[in-house]
Amino acid sequence: MLNSVVLMGRLTADPEARTTASNLSVTTFTLAVERNYANKQNGERTTDFIDIVAWRSTADFVVRYFKKGQLVAVQGSLQVRSYEDKDGNKRRVYEVQADQVFFAEPKRSSGDAAPSRYYDNTPSEVKEEPAAFSNGDTGDFTPIPDDDLPF
Repeated sequence: MLNSVVLMGRLTADPEARTTASNLSVTTFTLAVERNYANKQNGERTTDFIDIVAWRSTADFVVRYFKKGQLVAVQGSLQVRSYEDKDGNKRRVYEVQADQVFFAEPKRSSGDAAPSRYYDNTPSEVKEEPAAFSNGDTGDFTPIPDDDLPF
């Protein structure tokens, strides 16, 4: 069987740390995920709000490093829980159990704007030197003779 979910969206609120009775770290948060297509009538995209649950070290990581509005990628599995509400109605909850959570945008500077080198395509804004190997210099690497390859 296959149960795999990969999502990218923005956090709708700051994740909050909680602990279970057996002292396990857990956090729940919601991702706002835009659909790939726009509405034909008004050109707007529909947004889905998807509940995510993270446990143990993943929960600690999320609470420590992620904030409201941040673009996040989540890999996990879909889980369905059933319960009975206070009125006796049967309810189902669909949520993603996060196995891994990733940063999906560059780190922002002390102000709230992202550094221009990530978004500006003009070469004058990029001041970083290219990596040493990008100029063709292999440094201390030596080629492998073709007769040593197993294929």
